[in-house]
Amino acid sequence: MPTRLRIGMLASIVIAAALGAIGNGCEQKSGPGGGGDKILIGHVASLNGDTATFGVSADEGIRLALDEVNAGGGVLGKQVDVKTEDDRSDRDEAKTACNRLITRDHVVAILGEIASSRSIAIAPVCEDSRIPMLSPGSTNPKVTEGYQYVFRNCFIDPFQGEAMARFAMEELKLKRFAFLYPVDSDYGVGLRKYVGDQLAKAGGQIVADESYAEKTDQDFRAQLTKIKAGNPEAVFVTGYYTQAGLIAQQAKQLGLNVPLIGGDGWDSDKTAQIGGSAVNGCFFTNHYSPDEDRPEVKKFVADYKKKYNGKTPDAMAILGYDAMKIMADAIKRAGGTDGTRVKDALAATKDFPGASGKTTIDDQHNAKKAIVVIEIKDGQFTYRTRIEPK
Repeated sequence: MPTRLRIGMLASIVIAAALGAIGNGCEQKSGPGGGGDKILIGHVASLNGDTATFGVSADEGIRLALDEVNAGGGVLGKQVDVKTEDDRSDRDEAKTACNRLITRDHVVAILGEIASSRSIAIAPVCEDSRIPMLSPGSTNPKVTEGYQYVFRNCFIDPFQGEAMARFAMEELKLKRFAFLYPVDSDYGVGLRKYVGDQLAKAGGQIVADESYAEKTDQDFRAQLTKIKAGNPEAVFVTGYYTQAGLIAQQAKQLGLNVPLIGGDGWDSDKTAQIGGSAVNGCFFTNHYSPDEDRPEVKKFVADYKKKYNGKTPDAMAILGYDAMKIMADAIKRAGGTDGTRVKDALAATKDFPGASGKTTIDDQHNAKKAIVVIEIKDGQFTYRTRIEPK
């Protein structure tokens, strides 16, 4: 082969390779994330494990909102997609899932988690990557503390603890209380502290203070026997629904016939399924009730039931729904998917008309919102009252 022809062929190969590299680069840029015709958002959720109903409900709410966002033209002329990673109710797996979504899938934002311990685990991952994170339902203050890129669209436990104590003392007219809380849970330990602080301010008496291990304990009779000896008028149980139902059953078996009072971690149909009749007459604070007489709630409940075969949405579903809508709105106001600009837009969120109520993000990246109290009657969650933040 003549030298000139050989050189010409080599030049053609080099040019073709260069064009292929450019093409591949363009293809990669238009793939996951926000650089192509879609905007990809990640969701870290517990779809299996001890608190699986939290993740399933949040994901269902997110996808209902996603349908509405895309039906309305998407965001900035692009359709939005959500990729959900299951953390199996484990904080280490939550961190791994978050890393995968950011480094492998190149998501532009993270929704999640519901459980505070898992949100605390993924917050530094998002912060270090400068990826905005919006937790739908983590109430422990530590979730957002010290972070620029981490937000939530729910109330926090100092207010929830205050509301629980106020309800017990002002509405139920009780004065003697006991605690049973999970010592290995950021949520449970924090909520116990904030309830206790408010009881102390209001003159309540703590007659017993017992703990358990969330991951391993199933038998609470020893703690409940000590609590019963203190003769409380109510017991604050600040853990999640799995333990709450078992604790209610065992309390009844021991003849401890006083109301149990919990927080939003009780919000699952599993509370009544596990606890049976033992949870009747108990109370818990929550983010909303499907019985609320507000048009936003009625529309959300009707749309959710239509999409999910008549299923009644719990609080994690409505918080997931609002989180998706708030994130889409922030990306729209940011004019793109740049993490810093979306972070600034989230921080500027004011009076967003969510289904769970108007949401304003304060300078600590938390939302100030009212609390509802749920009473369990005949296995059903019944709206009792609403407590506004002071």
